[in-house]
Amino acid sequence: MDFFHSGSWQSKRESFDVTNPATGDVVDRVPAADVSDVDAAIDHLDRVGRPVMARMPAHQRAAILLRASQAIGEQSDLLARTISSECGKTIREARGEVARAAEVMRLSGEEAKRINGEVLPLDAAAGGEHKLGFTLRVPCGVVAAITPFNFPLNLVCHKVGPAIAAGNAVLIKPASDTPLSSLKLVGILIDSGLPASAIACLTGGGGVLGQAICGDDRIRKISFTGSQVVGEAICRSAGLKRVTMELGSNSPLVVLPDADLDAVVAATVASGFANAGQVCISAQRLVVDRSVHDDFLQRLLPAVEAIRLGDPLDEHTDMGPLIRRSEADRVRAWLDEATTAGAHVATGGEQDGAFVRPAVITDANSTMKIVRDELFGPAVAVQAVADVDTAIAAANDTSFGLSAAVFTRDLDAAMRFARNVDSGNIHINGGPMWRSDLMPYGGVKNSGIGKEGPRYTIAEMTETKMIVLHLGD
Repeated sequence: MDFFHSGSWQSKRESFDVTNPATGDVVDRVPAADVSDVDAAIDHLDRVGRPVMARMPAHQRAAILLRASQAIGEQSDLLARTISSECGKTIREARGEVARAAEVMRLSGEEAKRINGEVLPLDAAAGGEHKLGFTLRVPCGVVAAITPFNFPLNLVCHKVGPAIAAGNAVLIKPASDTPLSSLKLVGILIDSGLPASAIACLTGGGGVLGQAICGDDRIRKISFTGSQVVGEAICRSAGLKRVTMELGSNSPLVVLPDADLDAVVAATVASGFANAGQVCISAQRLVVDRSVHDDFLQRLLPAVEAIRLGDPLDEHTDMGPLIRRSEADRVRAWLDEATTAGAHVATGGEQDGAFVRPAVITDANSTMKIVRDELFGPAVAVQAVADVDTAIAAANDTSFGLSAAVFTRDLDAAMRFARNVDSGNIHINGGPMWRSDLMPYGGVKNSGIGKEGPRYTIAEMTETKMIVLHLGD
């Protein structure tokens, strides 16, 4: 596929392969953008796209997004196969992502009609008599959407949909492993009526393109989803731009003595191993009360062992590969590090190329990478604790704070957990990976800055303009 900028699809002599992580087969080739492409794309977005979008009435922006939502649904099979082929996600998970992407564009279209300011009682201030004040929400200008590989369509929609709804032009920089879904989305948006001048999608390595994008003063808003290390580098380059950072996590799932253990097992399998654990809110740390620890493991291990690995395009496959062999090597090294430090692999962990069999690690502690850092792979680490207070302390014993979960029938214990655990999202009797696309989603501590969800993203992609009318007596 070609990339898109300055109003047209373009190719370059320099290009790179997009490969299927399950097979190693080449799926497609895309151009390798350079700094000159970044400059040209931003120049066109700023000179042409930005004023076009700023003048476009809300009902037209909404109509474009609603048409795009419908088109995503109509092309569901093609988009799902694209997602599965470029990132290794199972076809069933890919279909779910496509459905969510359509929903995000629909929500963005609806929210485009509800962007409003407020009237202020200026006569409440001395000297404010005979003055009327109100605010307008106006577009930031040009938004940079820098997106990861693990949800190559839905997380792009979470940035692009609200950007368009708010009246911005937008530059997409997709992950170099998974650019095809973003390029197909651009085609859908243009076919849905978005002016070609208002969008660009550049493919290539983040090391080459990231600094050029984030350091350019014509970019007024950066929305990034990815690692903490890259997010911090972007913030250093951004200067006085608005930023939203959706960064890493190592989400705890806490099991108290009165928990429904079968429900916990189901939530662990769903939250810990979906997309081969490559989800920022995967259940990574299982913090289990000692009184139910052994019973819980006896139920958990068979459920994890029943997860079927294989071809992601096979309807019967439960889990596919990691995004590349090097990531599987890293996950395997972290498991080895944990066992050297005294943990035990209760099941799984075997590696075959980019595949790693789902693993459960017992006797884990906070000195191990698998507990301390973000694994982003198919393993959960089990820690035994004495009571709810030590469980809360263990949940907070991290630099991250994106999502956390607790299973208990005790309302008081649940609310103690909700109030005292430092996390942007708290789940009670559900896994930490659950997310509705309309809710405010974001982390605390090193998990990021700002919130996503179309309504909340639009607020972060607009500026408040204050208007004061000085009236006569």
